[in-house]
Amino acid sequence: MPASRHRKPGQIVHSDAPFNAEPRLDRLRAAYLTERADFYVRSHGDIPDLEAAGYRLTVVGAVATPLDLSLSDLIRRFPPRSITATMQCAGNRRADLNRLRPVSGDPWAPGAIGNARWDGIGLGDVLRAAGVDESAALHVAFECHDEIDQDGERFRFGASIELKKALSAETLLATHMNGEPLAAEHGKPLRVVVPGFAGVRSPKWLASITVQDRPSDNPMQADDYKLFPPHLDKDSADPADGVTIEAMPLNAAICEPAEGATLKAGPCVMRGYAVACDRAIRRVDVSADGGATWRQAELSSDDASPFAWTFWEIDTTLSPGRHELVVRAWDAAGQTQPADPEDVWNFKGYLASSWHRVNVTVV
Repeated sequence: MPASRHRKPGQIVHSDAPFNAEPRLDRLRAAYLTERADFYVRSHGDIPDLEAAGYRLTVVGAVATPLDLSLSDLIRRFPPRSITATMQCAGNRRADLNRLRPVSGDPWAPGAIGNARWDGIGLGDVLRAAGVDESAALHVAFECHDEIDQDGERFRFGASIELKKALSAETLLATHMNGEPLAAEHGKPLRVVVPGFAGVRSPKWLASITVQDRPSDNPMQADDYKLFPPHLDKDSADPADGVTIEAMPLNAAICEPAEGATLKAGPCVMRGYAVACDRAIRRVDVSADGGATWRQAELSSDDASPFAWTFWEIDTTLSPGRHELVVRAWDAAGQTQPADPEDVWNFKGYLASSWHRVNVTVV
């Protein structure tokens, strides 16, 4: 499907093929549940145009009863489930690391993230119906309909998660997003939603599920989305030694004012988001002087949604001149973010989670 069909007004498009885009940050901060037009799109290959009619999902591997289900079978056989959860690309805020030293991948600002109510059925319910051994040390591998061209190879997207996470109540096979059927760019007609994990573990356009004794050997799982120490590069890093990216780190970002904005002296409202995988955000500190002094922002969240982001806001007063605005968050474990991007730099630009800094000019 042509990428141009998925463009939305105001999007920041990083590539057309594959189609990758994020919203302006003021649009991202406009609503607690991110509108479809403002929800980032991360594609690794083509965007399939699949319809519900004729769709089939197979469940095979280490199960007692292999399944071959239509979409209507899934909806009829299993109870509906819903969760509000934040989806985030492992490369969110990569641009901050790229400013330090070049990294690979699309230069995402803090907009490769979104929060939605996901509706569908429990992945665990489907696996139990297939007779999976819940006590076994198994992995749940997903193969999808999108095809990827990478390093001279062509293959379907695939990834996996451990069985324990697959059986967790929050992990869904989703058909709807914010009350509407999934759009093509978000995985129509069926996608996986693995709250708290990097978006790569929530594959779209799901084709099959295989329960097995090892992680997926798909290049997306075996080679990509690995975290390496800063002294390694593409030529020296062995994927087998990298840390597989799953749960996402504590993070926060300033959505308003925008980077490089020119503001009038006087009152200024700063707004943004904070997110901490499955832990609650307990405090957000904001500085208008590069981190020399701090004030606490007001928080707004849904306590019933532990996998959703928290919005923060603070009123401040800015005097004429240049200001470096900074934000840092604290979670329920008493953890906070590293101050310096140098502390988290890696050649792939993953998991950029240092203090977020925005420079503005006040006149």
